[in-house]
Amino acid sequence: MYTNKKQNTWKTIDWVTILLYVVMVAAGWFSICGASYDFDYAGLFDPSGRPGSQLIWIGLSVILIFIIMMLDSDVYDIFAYLIYFLIILLLIATIFLAPEIKGSRSWLVIGPVRLQPAEFAKFATALALAKFMSSHGFKLTMPKNFGIALAIIFTPMLLILLQKETGSALVYLAFFLVLYREGMSGYILLAGVCAVIFFVTVMKFSEDIVGITPLGELIVSCMILAITLCLIYFACKDTKRLKISSIITTVILLGGYITSLFTPVNYAWIIIGCISIISCYLIGTSIYKRLWSYGLVALFAFGSIAFLYSSDYVFDEILEPHQQVRIKVSLGLEDDPTGAGYNVNQSKIAIGSGGLTGKGFLNGTQTKLKYVPEQDTDFIFCTVGEEQGFIGATAVLLLFMVFILRLIILAERQHSTFGRVYGYSVASIFFFHLAINIGMVIGLTPVIGIPLPFFSYGGSSLWGFTILLFIFLRLDASRKQRH
Repeated sequence: MYTNKKQNTWKTIDWVTILLYVVMVAAGWFSICGASYDFDYAGLFDPSGRPGSQLIWIGLSVILIFIIMMLDSDVYDIFAYLIYFLIILLLIATIFLAPEIKGSRSWLVIGPVRLQPAEFAKFATALALAKFMSSHGFKLTMPKNFGIALAIIFTPMLLILLQKETGSALVYLAFFLVLYREGMSGYILLAGVCAVIFFVTVMKFSEDIVGITPLGELIVSCMILAITLCLIYFACKDTKRLKISSIITTVILLGGYITSLFTPVNYAWIIIGCISIISCYLIGTSIYKRLWSYGLVALFAFGSIAFLYSSDYVFDEILEPHQQVRIKVSLGLEDDPTGAGYNVNQSKIAIGSGGLTGKGFLNGTQTKLKYVPEQDTDFIFCTVGEEQGFIGATAVLLLFMVFILRLIILAERQHSTFGRVYGYSVASIFFFHLAINIGMVIGLTPVIGIPLPFFSYGGSSLWGFTILLFIFLRLDASRKQRH
């Protein structure tokens, strides 16, 4: 039973999160002013300039917030699949109707307005995933349910990749944190993290050779062996098999060393052979004992080996040339200060020039002279660093940390699975955007082009994040209205 829902909504809404939202949007607007304000042309409130244009989007966002908050919270549950289906159709239409802008077809142009449907697909996917995972009798451990959940996540991701918008597509990997919270095996998450580490390591040391052994392959094969042995102990909890596997490892490595005294040896192959023998032994144990854990460890080992030797193919044949260059620059394999590495180098200079306290609002020289490309969108954080210095940049990061922790607290206190799953989806998406964007700006991750929430210029971005957040706040407000 519900009582005075609309009247109580503004009383039960989480005002702490709203305050954080207002502070971030305001700070974002001032950062956009610092990055794009031109003293000789439009004023701060002129709609023809980016600060004025962003103010219009902010004003429209307020209207959106009121609409979201005044709708019954059940609307988002009932129409979750319909919203998801309509957004999927919009993503498909975008592939064919959108003009090519900066190499991608991801923007729908309607008169003077440009909208990016990929920004709205995030909340639609979160709603659909929450709806499915809150269905009666749902268990993520069932292969069918897990497969459908993956399909909900990967369908928009694939369509966005077809728009050649890689950065926006990668954001959907954040949903795996939600799946982990709802019961997905931590070993799947471990496999994903290992895949990233293996890929980076192979690429980083791809040109180094030790004897006849590629250093990248040697390091990764050692990692796979070490992780496999650890999984035998922690996942299978079998000290006997661990001892036998350790003996096999010792014997094979000793044999490889003795062989190397007479002829050059590829040590990576020796270790791969060792892993293969241990994995076959684990498969036999799995069949004999009828325990899946041994087979899963073997699957991880064989899958890691396959991934190791497919990394070069993925890098050379699947990634676009500009993506290859960005990865190489990020890993220090290429020095391209005037090309792919220009953005990051200029961003670092801008942040470093801000010092401890910064140069002050509208006084950034790097940003005023337009040295940093995309300085009011993807690289907006460098404006914060230059104008507000280390103190201001740290304050922004702390603000986001408090904001994300608050979202997790709200998600945990939800009475319904729908609200909890959606809440964790919101927190995961914001965390992914923050981590990748900041890493991109300071050169820790490749430049893939995703905005900093509430700070980067853009109506689609602001609206997308606002809708994503306030649907959750509406669901949370309804939590206290039920009795």
